[in-house]
Amino acid sequence: MGETGGAAARSEERRRPARERLLAAAARRFYADGVSATGIDTITAEAGVAKMSLYNNFSSKSDLVRAYLDARHEEWLGLYRRRLEEARDARESVLAVFDAYADHAAFAYEHGFRGCGLLNAAAELPAGDEGRAVVRRHKEEVESLIAGHLEQLLPDRPQQARTVAEHLAFLLEGAMARAGLEGADTRLEHARTMAADLLDRL
Repeated sequence: MGETGGAAARSEERRRPARERLLAAAARRFYADGVSATGIDTITAEAGVAKMSLYNNFSSKSDLVRAYLDARHEEWLGLYRRRLEEARDARESVLAVFDAYADHAAFAYEHGFRGCGLLNAAAELPAGDEGRAVVRRHKEEVESLIAGHLEQLLPDRPQQARTVAEHLAFLLEGAMARAGLEGADTRLEHARTMAADLLDRL
């Protein structure tokens, strides 16, 4: 990007509402550096807003963390819905969940892909923290989406649909964990292939 383009991008960024800029900065820093290691000063400096602006939009850092987790969930749902639009049947709808995770892994992260941002954050939060509940609800919703597609695929076998959904959710989470450790989406590609093979044998 040239000097003129860079100046235009910075000007555009400054016109965004402070809440959006704070959430965008928190998303970058929390994912790259971790929730605990990222202070309020770092976020406000990156967002280009005064500290008071943060507290006008969020009651605390914990409130900001929860907003970040909610935003990550909505971001993933957007990717999933776009993939779902391309699915022609229930089998492809199940695989759309895997594709949405792969799309998330393909983002241009500052320090590379580090796995599921939601689980990374949850690992830093204490037991009982509302943020952990946000992450748990996300994971439950993902498994529920898989189960819904499988119930369409196996209309006469609801129990098997739920069992396979749990199996695929475990496969997906394991692949994300390994992909995060390895900094590449290869494990997600393998998981999708395994899921497709399992679906073909139902």
